[in-house]
Amino acid sequence: MKKDFLCLTDWTVAELEAIFDLTRDLKARQKRQESHHLLKGKTLGMLFEKSSTRTRVSFEVGMYQLGGHALFLSSSTTQMGRGEPIKDTARVMSRYVDGIMIRTFSHAAVEELARLSDIPVINGLTDSFHPCQLMADLFTVIEHKQDYRNQTYCWIGDGNNMANSWINAAAVFGFELRIATPVGYEPDPGVRSRAERMGARITYTNDPLQAARGAQVLNTDVWASMGREQEQKAREKAFTGFQINREVLEVADPECIVLHCLPAHRDEEITDEVIEGPHSVVFDEAENRLHVQKAIMATLMK
Repeated sequence: MKKDFLCLTDWTVAELEAIFDLTRDLKARQKRQESHHLLKGKTLGMLFEKSSTRTRVSFEVGMYQLGGHALFLSSSTTQMGRGEPIKDTARVMSRYVDGIMIRTFSHAAVEELARLSDIPVINGLTDSFHPCQLMADLFTVIEHKQDYRNQTYCWIGDGNNMANSWINAAAVFGFELRIATPVGYEPDPGVRSRAERMGARITYTNDPLQAARGAQVLNTDVWASMGREQEQKAREKAFTGFQINREVLEVADPECIVLHCLPAHRDEEITDEVIEGPHSVVFDEAENRLHVQKAIMATLMK
């Protein structure tokens, strides 16, 4: 039976930890320049309705390193952009390729694509969730802290798809999470309710310093995500003080690490000083998108 990678809560801790184990192995084999063609002869169709740098490059390079091939398909140059129903795209793609990665707006559209496809579907980002990024984030924590457990995680900023994904991760993996957002920019209530039912240990606040106090892992994202650029000016005013900066680092754990999914608006949600400083692991995190996604593709498609 085929399995999809749409949302972390669809997977068990054991299954996700197995992906981390495979990530570690594949990264080590690549560093040793050892062949690891686990998907030789396989093809990944990559559907993009949102622009991308890291997602496109990491999936495309990842398929090449696994011995397969990736096809870049933009909504502006395919029938999907001219109104072809998802159910038709799903059925046709299932007869051409071995897996689909989609980066789009609506999470419901991704769920429909997965339901009607005979091949695995990977969520490369929606307005609701970004599970591949979250797996890369946690793998980076494992590399720098030896384990994702026994860490206190802090999210400062918008209650967006990344905040939702951190909530899901806290629910699945069981770590402590604190989320600080401005009033009116809290994460999705449905995501919060599901996490509560799963017994997640999450604190919600409107005070960034309270959330950061003693935290070992600090994380943020841009104030205005893709599709919300027209709100930039209003958000600049609302998000004043919701920045990872020297003051936040001073109240966090002295050995804390700082994450950011990129692209970053330097000196808005995070200062240039912090992203270039000794606590930042942002570019290790970006690299790990490649290794984690290779493990996800190999798990689903081999």
